[in-house]
Amino acid sequence: MERLQIEKPREGEKVIEGLYRDIARRITSSPKGLCPVDMTLNFLRVCHAQSCGKCTPCRIGLGQLADLIEDVLDGAADEATIDLIGQTAAHIMDTADCAIGFEAARLVHVGVLGFRDDFLNHATHGNCLYGVEQSIPCMASCPAHVDVPGYVALIKEGRNADAVALIRKDNPFPSVCGYVCEHPCEKSCRRHMVDDAVNICGIKRYAVDHATEQAELSQAEPTGKTVAVVGGGPGGLTAAYYLSLMGHAVTVYEQRDRLGGMLRYGIPDYRLPQSVLDNDIDFILKTGIKVKTGVNVGEDIGVEELKKEYDAIYLSIGAHDDRKLGIDGEDARNVVPAVSMLRQVGEGHRPDLAGKRVCVVGGGNVAMDATRTALRLGAADVKCVYRRRIADMTALSEEIEEAQAEGGNILTLYAPDHIEKDGDGKVSALWVRPQIIGAVGSDGRPSVSNADTQPVRIACDYIVVAIGQSIHSHPFEESGMETRRGAFKAERSSFVPGSGNVFAGGDAVSGPATVILAVAAGKVAADNIDDFLGFDHKISSEVEIPQPVRANFPPCGRVNLRTNDIGDIVNNFSLVSAGMTDEEAAQECSRCLRCDQFGFGSFRKGRVMEW
Repeated sequence: MERLQIEKPREGEKVIEGLYRDIARRITSSPKGLCPVDMTLNFLRVCHAQSCGKCTPCRIGLGQLADLIEDVLDGAADEATIDLIGQTAAHIMDTADCAIGFEAARLVHVGVLGFRDDFLNHATHGNCLYGVEQSIPCMASCPAHVDVPGYVALIKEGRNADAVALIRKDNPFPSVCGYVCEHPCEKSCRRHMVDDAVNICGIKRYAVDHATEQAELSQAEPTGKTVAVVGGGPGGLTAAYYLSLMGHAVTVYEQRDRLGGMLRYGIPDYRLPQSVLDNDIDFILKTGIKVKTGVNVGEDIGVEELKKEYDAIYLSIGAHDDRKLGIDGEDARNVVPAVSMLRQVGEGHRPDLAGKRVCVVGGGNVAMDATRTALRLGAADVKCVYRRRIADMTALSEEIEEAQAEGGNILTLYAPDHIEKDGDGKVSALWVRPQIIGAVGSDGRPSVSNADTQPVRIACDYIVVAIGQSIHSHPFEESGMETRRGAFKAERSSFVPGSGNVFAGGDAVSGPATVILAVAAGKVAADNIDDFLGFDHKISSEVEIPQPVRANFPPCGRVNLRTNDIGDIVNNFSLVSAGMTDEEAAQECSRCLRCDQFGFGSFRKGRVMEW
């Protein structure tokens, strides 16, 4: 007689678990431009299927919500129907027995509030308002809208120089982005629906590493107009490059001795070699851009002077000022801003941390760079203190993994409380207060609060603060530039209202952001400055993109970049990651589904040939 049994999953359970994984991949790679009302209905149906059906609000109410939304999609509804949807969702949220029903109804309630105009348009006109100018998923997700399937197809055919030229139509930093881009394009890659996203960033790096010649874009005739670009980082140089291609005379003002901004003074060589950066900058300067380094605009020369001397100005100063912890003891010696330490290393002045104990405070990419750099500077022990969990860190997952692999110890759920000094006023310890995870906020990350326990002492000789940066806006504020929370106020076109001829973008407007976001801001600024100056120049590429070959695309593993075996990392800033081999690049290119020609991307307008 059997009583208890060893439970084994049935064949049907195995199949449904596989389907769950497939659906999760599809949701992850959902492209921009999908109808939000249609997606809301389908999400609701999934939630309804997951309900236990015990309580009436879930069993009956969710079904009624689905029927009402279907009426909207069929054009058999009016504004009263949409109001009823919102009221029904709110009622279910109030009366459902558990969080499952509450969350299902909340999904609809948030949707009705967030895209009510789409609900109304479906009800009254039978179509959706929601859409995107660029519909190819990877291109739409790239802030600069680089032609990803185009250059992947070119690389597949061995035309690496053409691939780089095509990238430069939208991004003059192909080499830099091949090494350090955060690749948001991969999040929307529809290859997710088959297996995993194409390694777009790795393929781009292969192209720039193997391109034997540099094809230049055509340059317009001189217009007689002059533009000053303040800031020689990725955003400023992007604007300068495209404005120069449009025929305008551009002068870049840079505070430091060399161009590059945070690319040179914030990203260590083991991630981005200086030669790779210089390759892009040298190409940009070939267009005839003038450069004035060692000039601090706002102090050495005023903004008003520039406004009189030039027809237009683009402010693209980076976020180089550090943010303070705001705790007792922060004035101790050896409390170092991460941006300052990384800048020193970028300038060739490497601090000696041999045998020292270092605490890095923060959870972003800068904190990971500081952790890994401290280890290379000889620190005996490096701890990275973060107030949330590793899953909540804003750093790229590969950066976190590599920091841990190199010997960095990440201490989570600890918030800095105060800094202990020795008799000489130097750091002797960082006191941290343990945190407890709490409710999830509007940003999707859980909040934290002090746990009911005693502070913890972490002995250290140095504290590196990496909790964010800000722009140095004071000199510009004194000249009348309006700011909000330390950033310039600018329109979406980058124009600064009331300034006359000043535009601003990148970190100067958004706060610290990524390389590709800075590039995108520079591209937008160049386009609108050209219009402001009375022109309508177009940037295009003459590269002919190969037609796809119809073929089957069976599941295939993704090629990830390997790590170079560099042995002892102390004083070793050699490149950590190894690029793809010819075989790997060819295989990874073949995984591209060519959404520019097939399916979604082609159906909704396809690629944009010029801007």
